[in-house]
Order: sequence, then structure tokens, then C-alpha cells
Amino acid sequence: MLQIPHGEEIIRVEMTVKEALALTGTKFAQSNKLETDAMKKLKQSLADKLLTPNH
Repeated sequence: MLQIPHGEEIIRVEMTVKEALALTGTKFAQSNKLETDAMKKLKQSLADKLLTPNH
């Protein structure tokens, strides 16, 4: 079983509705960067949570 430190803690990610939809697989003709930008925000929030000295 995989052990994830602080796995039950909550993170908050601020993104647009379009970015959130892009993470669910919705495709937008006007911008293929939405999913990439949303994923970067999500990964940064995880890194902030897991790599802060208080945790």
C-alpha cells in the first residue's frame, strides 16, 4: 500500500471553470493551453503542501 504523507489534508487550488473542465477532459478549440495551465496550478499546490517546512 502506498503511503502518502499528509494524504488526508486539504489543498486549495484556484483556477477558472474552464481550467477545471479541461482537467476533466473537456476540449476547448480556442485554447489547448488550458489543461496544461490547470495541471501546473495543481502540481504547484501539491508541491507547496508537501514541501513546506511545517509539514
